Order: sequence, then structure tokens, then C-alpha cells
Amino acid sequence: MSSSAPSSSSTAPTASSVPRRVLDWRLRFGLLSLVWGFSFLFMKVGTESFAPFQVTLGRLVFGTAVVAVAMAVKRERLPRGTWTWVHLAVAGLLLNALPFSLFAFSELTIPSSLAGICNATSPLWGMALSLVALSEDRPTRRRVAGLGIGFLGVLTVLGVWQGFHGLDVTGTALALLASLSYPVGWIYVRRTLAGSRHSHLSLTGAQLGLATVQLAVVTPLFTSVPTSFPVLPLLAVAALGALGTGLAFLIQYDLVAEVGPTTAQMVTYFTPVIATAAGVALLGESLSWSTPVGAAVVLAGAALTQARPRSARGGTTPAPAAGAPTGVRQESRV
Repeated sequence: MSSSAPSSSSTAPTASSVPRRVLDWRLRFGLLSLVWGFSFLFMKVGTESFAPFQVTLGRLVFGTAVVAVAMAVKRERLPRGTWTWVHLAVAGLLLNALPFSLFAFSELTIPSSLAGICNATSPLWGMALSLVALSEDRPTRRRVAGLGIGFLGVLTVLGVWQGFHGLDVTGTALALLASLSYPVGWIYVRRTLAGSRHSHLSLTGAQLGLATVQLAVVTPLFTSVPTSFPVLPLLAVAALGALGTGLAFLIQYDLVAEVGPTTAQMVTYFTPVIATAAGVALLGESLSWSTPVGAAVVLAGAALTQARPRSARGGTTPAPAAGAPTGVRQESRV
């Protein structure tokens, strides 16, 4: 539930080209997993007092503010060019405004743990769409098998043999549509902004800003001003934006720069585990056997879809993070 993140390059940077960080990359990797995993809990708490559009607008405001501060510190300028802004507006819709809103609406009726697991299907949707939309992304038997295994896991999570008994179909469908919106956005960005001369930070700041404007227009049309601002839900929305969107982008930006996209994108497989644990432990959500078993199958399938064929020299070609283009990597998780 992806904060915006940097481009995935074809090779990981060398140690000499990466500035020394205060925290070891493993600690930052763990922090990013926690932040994205808890984002689903924050959304659930936020929607208890605020409308889904209000939660999303608050998230974008706080997230954009964090990125704007980072841009100011690094003296980054906003991108230029009319078409660049048009493409970023579409990216902001597909990668931020739409999926964030869909997840918020879904959590009105489904547990945060189920929303987190639905989010893990993004690599599956991405692989299926890339086979159709990206001619350079050729299928392999392993990746096709991963796609089939992953969707078998989805059916397990949903309890298809029980006829979806006890499952809110609408809420689950909204969460799955949110996870589908990410790869649609990635493919769009790959086709329109690949190789941009603007920095990742600059592009993401503009994208989040445009998504914020979109929600600022839509929210008043469908909601009324809250009559109260309870502390806990308000803190949850602030954490969702500042941590789950703004800080998460900055952390993943550093991770990709230091350890490469293949390692950095592994955070995807920890997020639903943390989301499920947080929902059960802190919100008292129920958990049947099919949920963790199905989630494990989904993650196994997703891992296979990200596999790349071995190179001629016997090595492995690193997988780009969720189909991101060289030059820009957009928001991919909660």
C-alpha cells in the first residue's frame, strides 16, 4: 500500500556509490514492513470516526507534507512540462487517490487483516497485466504457475468452498480493485514517464500533491465536515499519512538505492503478515485457518511471478520492483 518509491534499476548500486546510512538497511527494511503492515490498522481506526474520503484526504495531506519537507531539505524543485504534470495527475489517481480510497471504503465492512492480504495480490495483477500490456515482459512457465498458485491462494482466503459464507463480497471486491489499481498505474507510468530527467523525489512530491488536490475536490462533494475530531482516529490518520505514505517513500527510496530493487521489494511479503498480526492482536479481529494458509499461498505465487530467468552467465537478473520503469518508481503499497 505502497508509498511512492524510487526507480528499480537493472543492477544494484555498488557499496562505494551509496552514502553511509545511520541505520543498517535491515533495520530500515523492518521499519518499512511495520509501517506498511500497520497502515491497514490505521485505516480501520480512522474510518471508525471519519468518512473514507476524509481518511484518504488526511493521509495524502500528511504524506505530501513529509515529502515536501524532504524536497525542501534537499532543495529539489517540482518537475516542469505540461505533459509531465498531466501524466503525474493520472499516476496520482491510479496509484494514490483511487487505491487509498478503495481500501478505506473496504475497511468499513472487512477486517484490516483481510485488506492487507488483498493488497498482497498486487504482484499477481501486475504480472497478468504486464503479459498483455508490456511486449518486453515475456511469460515463463514458472511465472504463469505463480499466477495460478497466487489466485488459488486468493480463493482459499475467500473460502470459496463455503460459498463465501460470512464474507462481505463488496468490501473484499473493493480491496482487490485497490490492489489492481497499483499495477495499472505502474504500467501507465512505465509507458509515459520512463527515463524522466526529473528526480524520484520531485516526481513523487508532485504526484502526491496532485492526488491531494483530487481528494480535496471530491471529499466535500460526498461528505460533510466532521462534528468532532476524536484523538485516536485523528492520530491514526496522521500516522497513516506521515508514516505509511511520506516516511515509507523515503525509507524505500534509500533501500532501493542501497541494496537494489530485488531485495527492497521483498518487503511486500512481510506486509500482510504484520497487517494480520496487528488486526488480530490489537483490534480483536477473528482469524480462521483459511486466512493465513491462503495468504501464504498468495505470497508464494507472488514470489514466483517476480522470478526472472537466469542470465547467460548463470547469474540472476534482478526483478524490477513491481514493474516500475527506469527513472521513476511509484507508490506501490498501502
